[in-house]
Amino acid sequence: MAVVASAPGKVLMTGGYLVLERPNAGIVLSTNARFYAIVKPICEEIKPDSWAWVWTDVKLTSPQLSRQSNYKLSLKNLTLQTVSSSDSGNPFVEHAVQYAVAAAHAKFDKNKKDELHKLLLQGLDITIIGCNDFYSYRNQIEARGLPLAPESLAALPPFASITFNAENSNGECKPEVAKTGLGSSAAMTSAVVAALLHYFGAVNLSHLSTDSSDLDVVHMIAQSAHCIAQGKVGSGFDVSSAVYGSQRYVRFSPDVLSSAQVAVKGMPLDDVIVDILNGKWDHERTKFSLPPLMSLLLGEPGTGGSSTPSMVGAVKKWQKSDPQNARETWTKLSESNSTLERQFNLLSKLAEENWDVYKHTIDRCSPLKADKWIELGTDPREEAVVKALLGARDAMLGIRNLMRLMGQAAGVPIEPESQTQLLDATMAMEGVLLAGVPGAGGFDAIFAITLGDSNQNLVNAWSSHNVLALLVREDPRGVSLEAGDPRTAEITSNVSSVRIE
Repeated sequence: MAVVASAPGKVLMTGGYLVLERPNAGIVLSTNARFYAIVKPICEEIKPDSWAWVWTDVKLTSPQLSRQSNYKLSLKNLTLQTVSSSDSGNPFVEHAVQYAVAAAHAKFDKNKKDELHKLLLQGLDITIIGCNDFYSYRNQIEARGLPLAPESLAALPPFASITFNAENSNGECKPEVAKTGLGSSAAMTSAVVAALLHYFGAVNLSHLSTDSSDLDVVHMIAQSAHCIAQGKVGSGFDVSSAVYGSQRYVRFSPDVLSSAQVAVKGMPLDDVIVDILNGKWDHERTKFSLPPLMSLLLGEPGTGGSSTPSMVGAVKKWQKSDPQNARETWTKLSESNSTLERQFNLLSKLAEENWDVYKHTIDRCSPLKADKWIELGTDPREEAVVKALLGARDAMLGIRNLMRLMGQAAGVPIEPESQTQLLDATMAMEGVLLAGVPGAGGFDAIFAITLGDSNQNLVNAWSSHNVLALLVREDPRGVSLEAGDPRTAEITSNVSSVRIE
């Protein structure tokens, strides 16, 4: 029986750079762009001579890349060895497999360990597929002469294949399709860990709540596998949102993964996993989602992506060379981030307390530019909503200004001039609450938060500015167990939407 689990991509709305250091918080929104992992046995039955095996087979398929990798998993020390060396492998999935198997092994008593052993002897067949939203198809749309609009993206086949360019001078194949910055590796790692742990019976993802201890296990293992695969302990906000969904996030202390880093140097994986599962995970996670009648929109300017690690490195270098200015900038940024968060929470509270007034105010603001909103607050309750909207907007302008200053001081384009012009034009449009560059900034996609029904106006305006509006929206769900293979579901929904005359 196949197990299918999915995990979402993310948009870091506030907390770029700051989220790397405790106790700074970041607001991260999970999205409807999801990565799926499908896990099933290679053999339906255990072969008679398998009791003597010390290795079992693992097959990893990525249909979008037309790649298949074959491995042997040691049943003794739970490590993976590549059998097919025709490609470069996938370190994120490889670590996810090893850590998930080791976690199940560590959690089980002798009887359950025997069951796990039998399951592993049947081999592991793992398929990974990601929504088109994780990748940029702008070049293909332009090459086909299609309009720069979400409808052109929607016309692409779901889980479209990702072609590769010819080898470069280093003998590496670069993907032709750039990424949109939604955190594909974190979503993929989390989906694989979740699917494997459920398949082994180490967690039960059938009935989840965000405070589930089973989700905590998925989070610890996915976070560890992801950090080791990328060779550094990042802030972890991308994995946390992939597992738990939209949230306010404060990072964990990096020390919690010290034994996992030692493991790379030879510490037995069994010991490492026990340390990870019993470690002091001190990250903070508070439920967060956008207030009602607000939408997240992402736009791709077509200027090519940025390299986050090199930008983070430059900012860290600036912090060391000019500590006083850096500290002052970060303090102000942290205050502005908190102000934006407070205004959003206030808006959610006002919607809860008096829905009719809240909805009426948002409906009246959505067809107007922000400078006209203040004229609408005739009633004190409406005025409270308008004030919170303008407070959120001002906080975002402050955040953008400080991020620009930080970029200039560090010599990196956190909000480059081309993005500034685009964001200013976006914030001047009807029904747009705020806009910014997510995460570390640069030339990746921009985001906007719109009110009520003003989405389509922004989509059209972006198109005239040569910006492709993506199909991505906020979806506060984290890891989910799926009913079946999403490719079959897509075929079924496409067939059911065909009209028979």
